[in-house]
Amino acid sequence: MEQPNYKSEVEAIDAFVKRYNELTAEIGKVIVGQEAVVKNVLISIFSKGHCLLVGVPGLAKTLLVSTISNTLGLDFNRIQFTPDLMPSDIIGSEILDENKNFKFVKGPLFANIILADEINRTPPKTQSALLEAMQERTVTAAGHHYKLAEPFFVLATQNPIEQEGTYPLPEAQLDRFMFNIWVDYPKYEEELAIVKSTTTDKVVELNKMMSAEEIIYFQQLIRKLPVADNVMEYAVKLAASTRAGSEFANDVVNNYLSWGAGPRASQYLIIGAKCHAAINGKYSPDIEDVQAVAEPILRHRIVRNYKAEADGYSIEKIIQGLL
Repeated sequence: MEQPNYKSEVEAIDAFVKRYNELTAEIGKVIVGQEAVVKNVLISIFSKGHCLLVGVPGLAKTLLVSTISNTLGLDFNRIQFTPDLMPSDIIGSEILDENKNFKFVKGPLFANIILADEINRTPPKTQSALLEAMQERTVTAAGHHYKLAEPFFVLATQNPIEQEGTYPLPEAQLDRFMFNIWVDYPKYEEELAIVKSTTTDKVVELNKMMSAEEIIYFQQLIRKLPVADNVMEYAVKLAASTRAGSEFANDVVNNYLSWGAGPRASQYLIIGAKCHAAINGKYSPDIEDVQAVAEPILRHRIVRNYKAEADGYSIEKIIQGLL
């Protein structure tokens, strides 16, 4: 399928809003509630970013990712991360063929959407196998580079690190994720609807709402959106204000944070704001769009000290104070 061809960027944004609403309606056939989670995952996809979903088991994180992949016309692979998983199980490995020549057999990482299920159940050696793929969109095996197909997203699920048998993701790996999205328990009415719809033999058929070519086109379109200087300055100051000792940091940050967000946070704040503006039919982001995506972008990029934990200062409370 060829990429869409619209007469103007205004017409393209209007088409994007329509396609986005159709996509969320289709996802809503299976996923009850969790509108903010679905919105942030889709913003991450259209911003060419990766997403980390954090929540206790049983909150349909895996179902959410597989539903989104089913509504997009993309190749999808699920990798169940376990303590005995090796890097070659993800990337692939070289084997001897019948002619005694080495042949590379691609692993499950070679797909458009990768569901890295319970990513913190596997040791750091295997977690790090994703780093190159997430950043460079390439894989290196036995000295050879292999390019991954576009579009490429890693949507990872993670159990809370307080649970047993988990290996916290290192900061370098966390920074590769655009969003860290907290998946909470459903409301009573939502849980009632979930139980009603999942305890029968009814099967929901999902339609593919978008092609790979369309996704790539809309990713490029979102990158082209202009950003006013005051919005750009606000995003950079917001990221800088999380760094203790900087000129923009307040007393709470100086007293309670060990580490702040790096420049990648500033980049994601702008790209995320562009996409948030686009899904709302705006042709340029404003400060409200930056604020709308700030919490899931900054949540995993700032580190509290022991004093913050003792005084009950959560990361979310600190971010909201900065906003």
